[in-house]
Amino acid sequence: MRNRERENPCGICGHYHKFEEGEVCGVCGHTTVTSAVSDKAAGVHLSAFPTEILPHFLYLGSYDNASRSELLKSLGISRVLNTVPSCQNLYKNSFTYHYLQDDKNLQFDDANQFLEQCERDKARVLVHCMLGKNRSPAIVIAYLMKSRGWRLSQSYQWVKERRPLVDLTEGVYNQLQQYEETIFGSRDGSNFPLPVFASFSSQSVSFDYSKASNPVSFPTSSGSAAVSIFSQPVTNAPTQEFTFGVGQPLQNIGGVSLTGNSPSSNCGDISMDSS
Repeated sequence: MRNRERENPCGICGHYHKFEEGEVCGVCGHTTVTSAVSDKAAGVHLSAFPTEILPHFLYLGSYDNASRSELLKSLGISRVLNTVPSCQNLYKNSFTYHYLQDDKNLQFDDANQFLEQCERDKARVLVHCMLGKNRSPAIVIAYLMKSRGWRLSQSYQWVKERRPLVDLTEGVYNQLQQYEETIFGSRDGSNFPLPVFASFSSQSVSFDYSKASNPVSFPTSSGSAAVSIFSQPVTNAPTQEFTFGVGQPLQNIGGVSLTGNSPSSNCGDISMDSS
């Protein structure tokens, strides 16, 4: 069995697992529904696969997809557009890379020039960011607007239907709106559904802890107020009775004599009894 697996690795991920039996790959997590599943199966997009946006040409995915060279080769992808400067280009000897150098503003024109050249060369290209949810979908949407003449709403809908996990931030979408205005001279006013951005208010955050109807009152002490540890202790003895050294002899307090030998006139040490 082991020899058979070595002779027939998975045609998608390139690793050795019983893909024809639906076994999950222990390396990348790839699996197939049945042995008859082909690359043309409609509506099936697994996490290990990039999303095909334009047939046999434009793919959209994550950095995880871009890190699987065997997967890219099995899909016929030969070029990679990296939209995140911090992501490394891992296989420079196997693929042609192009990366965007600005991590804040998306360079739509730079990306479009590379993608247009890929399309002219009939080369399959993967556009990726870290998760394939924000930056790389925006680049793909911008390319659809420029190359296909589609408005922003239509381009967004096309990409969203093929890759539902797309989640543009408000800042990125604003950049797309500005780019649409640059291309067409105005912004689209169609009724296509647009992305909904989460709004954050300045109110305090509630953790859904209900307030008690009968709040518990803490008991208060019926005695006097607590005494500070720094307050002067009150005693019945006069202050002079605590005078040490040469002075008046100590008085008898509570039947116990506190008188002792006075120090010697030469200020020497008092002799101690060793018994």
